[in-house]
Parts: sequence; structure tokens; C-alpha cells
Amino acid sequence: MPYIPRRGRPGLLGLAARTAVVTGTATAVSDGMATRRQRRAQADYEQAQYEFAQQQAVLPTPAPPVDLVAELQKLGDLKSQGLLSDAEFQAAKARLLG
Repeated sequence: MPYIPRRGRPGLLGLAARTAVVTGTATAVSDGMATRRQRRAQADYEQAQYEFAQQQAVLPTPAPPVDLVAELQKLGDLKSQGLLSDAEFQAAKARLLG
């Protein structure tokens, strides 16, 4: 029996084969795009972590503010109560002011 080419629409087997090729290609492209998005998100996260670590390393932790007048009054009260000697009072005052 000689081969007679078909004219018109493809047969059921041809349609199934074409659908499989299109589906496989679409899946491969979709997976590739998802992988690229995931890698990019990971790289952005790592860059943000690096920048945060650099900022933390550069910026010193600020010391809590000290109310000098209140601290000097406390030292004066301790000295007047006899809990601090003159030398201890002078040393503590020098630490606060210096």
C-alpha cells in the first residue's frame, strides 16, 4: 500500500504529539523562570543582610543619656550621709565630668 499524505487537519496522534511538545516547552520555560526568580530573591536577601551587618558594624551603640545634675546630687547626698569619703567623691565626680 503506497503512502498517501494526509491533507487538512492532523490526526489524533499528531494532535497529541503537538500538545505534548507545547506542554513540555511551557513547563520548562515556567520552571526556568521560577528558578531565576528564586535565585534573584535569595541574592537580594543576602545583599540586604550584608548591608545590615555593615551598618551594625559601623554605627556605635549610643550610650544612654546621663543627667549630670541628678548624678552629682546623688553623689553629694552620699557624701553628706558619710557613705563616700572626700577622695571617693572627687573620683566619682571626675568620672562623671570627664
